Amino acid sequence: MIHIKNSGQIEQMKAAGAVSKAALRRAGEMVRPGITTREIDQVVESYIRLHGATPTFKGYSGFPASICSSVNEQIVHGIPSPAVALKDGDIISIDTGATLGGWVGDNAWTFYVGNVSDEVKGLCEVTRDCLKAGIEQAVPGNRLGDVGAAIQELAESHGYGVVRDYVGHGVGHVMHEDPNVPNYGKRGRGVRLQVGMVIAIEPMITLGSYDSHTLSNGWTVVTNDNLPAAHYENTIAITKDGPVILTADEIGPWCSMQGGEKDA
Repeated sequence: MIHIKNSGQIEQMKAAGAVSKAALRRAGEMVRPGITTREIDQVVESYIRLHGATPTFKGYSGFPASICSSVNEQIVHGIPSPAVALKDGDIISIDTGATLGGWVGDNAWTFYVGNVSDEVKGLCEVTRDCLKAGIEQAVPGNRLGDVGAAIQELAESHGYGVVRDYVGHGVGHVMHEDPNVPNYGKRGRGVRLQVGMVIAIEPMITLGSYDSHTLSNGWTVVTNDNLPAAHYENTIAITKDGPVILTADEIGPWCSMQGGEKDA
């Protein structure tokens, strides 16, 4: 069932989204060679709790951490670890969720670690642009296929893979609500978007094949060809005036971080 939010509820979701975005920005400030993903996780958890929210991911279906930290060929759901220290040339996709006042804010960004190759920067930049392209289609009367098609067309025009096994989703009192929001599709197909829907749009794009599998820990999803993947996400409200990013901040409507730099 799709849960429609009224304007007051969307305002409350903005507050949750602001904490989640600020936590993501704090995580990005920490990204550097030598730091461990567990260290980032610990700081983000403290930050979220300090601001009166709870980490949405921690304990969700048994997930053991407050962030997902997915490095290089890891697509999503990477588990922070003291044994995983970032290296120069890596990329890391960090996903943060904060629950505040019973509402969830969910967002992700891919950050550069030191000096990243131009090939991988290109992947990140296009994936970020895919997020923008998907958001632009999130208007009343369009369909989810319009969102997915915009993402897929842009990614595939650059020769990248579009992950099929994991998709975006509705957001509300819980992190995953109906409907699913694929990053692929056909224009004019799928659920029609209406005012009051809130969805997470999150392109997951790969440098090579989109085929993936889950590691033995039961969570971390990686590319089958071990080539890098990028992941960007915002929580979006469908309004009569167009899409509103609930995980936005003072940077502006598209959270104008360039690729993997420090702004989120």
